Amino acid sequence: MTLLFLQLALMLVVILAASELFTNALEHLGEKLGISEGVTGSLFAAIGTALPETTVPIIALMGGTASRAVNEEIGVGAILGAPLMLATLSTCLMAIAVLKTRGLKGVVAPEHSGFTRDLNFFLCAFLIAAAAMFVPHHAWQVRALFAVGLVGVYVAYVVTTFRASASLVEKGHGTEAPERLLISRFGLPTSLATIALQMVLGVVLLVGGAKGFIAGVEGVSHVLGISALLLSLIIIPIATELPEKVNSIIWARRGKDTLAFGNITGAMVFQGTLLPGIGIMLTPWEPRVEVMTGVFITLAAAAWLRFNAKKGGIVLWALLVNGGLYALYLLLTLGR
Repeated sequence: MTLLFLQLALMLVVILAASELFTNALEHLGEKLGISEGVTGSLFAAIGTALPETTVPIIALMGGTASRAVNEEIGVGAILGAPLMLATLSTCLMAIAVLKTRGLKGVVAPEHSGFTRDLNFFLCAFLIAAAAMFVPHHAWQVRALFAVGLVGVYVAYVVTTFRASASLVEKGHGTEAPERLLISRFGLPTSLATIALQMVLGVVLLVGGAKGFIAGVEGVSHVLGISALLLSLIIIPIATELPEKVNSIIWARRGKDTLAFGNITGAMVFQGTLLPGIGIMLTPWEPRVEVMTGVFITLAAAAWLRFNAKKGGIVLWALLVNGGLYALYLLLTLGR
């Protein structure tokens, strides 16, 4: 039992180190390309820090363990647990990090058009993903249409986000990397080539870390007598979403609210479109009780964020409500 938890902890360290390499490289790429904080936060940083939880279900569905059923449960849990974690606990922790300096009625004020765009796209995509759970397994053509539709939503999101970039840069929302390229500390120059090299290193470490983490999850689920699905819905997102929480907390404390929230909401769109598309085609994708509980809580949290998304920012107490929604989710699922 101790060895299993040590394996999870070790693989988590590998995953976090790989995410830091990848995210740092993406920030420098955004600065070199002269794009807005919105693009860097909602697309580059969001995709980079979403790679751990993205890699886990993909590796699982490709045969992470000897059991196909376990692989599917880990895949579904990781796919749906990530948006849940982002919409609830991640936003709450970001608010707690600045609560002392800004006060309960203070605000986190990301660039409004990008913030609302992210939430609108996510709500649309996640509703599509939820509806696909009620399509019979034999109707694979219909399920395929749902999956293609989700990919189309993300493509539209990327195009829309990039189109808004130029005007935002002109208004002073250009990207600035917060720290030097990590591998430049070894005497290498900061160039597109070294940025690409660091990104490749990050991906290689992510794949290795995800493979080991999946094996650890399977072992822990057997020892504790908890289904791999429920364990994946809770533990994998907590472990692999740490990069989002850490980066967003740092950015919020530095007053970079657009990057802070874009890192979370951009990852929500990514996690709510492409990965559910994979889940629809490669897993049973059924409306089980623990799954639908997570889906409803996620939609409620995202809708609450959208409702409170004012031009002057979103008040901190509203973000704390999202933390309460995550507590409600744990109560409903673990209390069954």
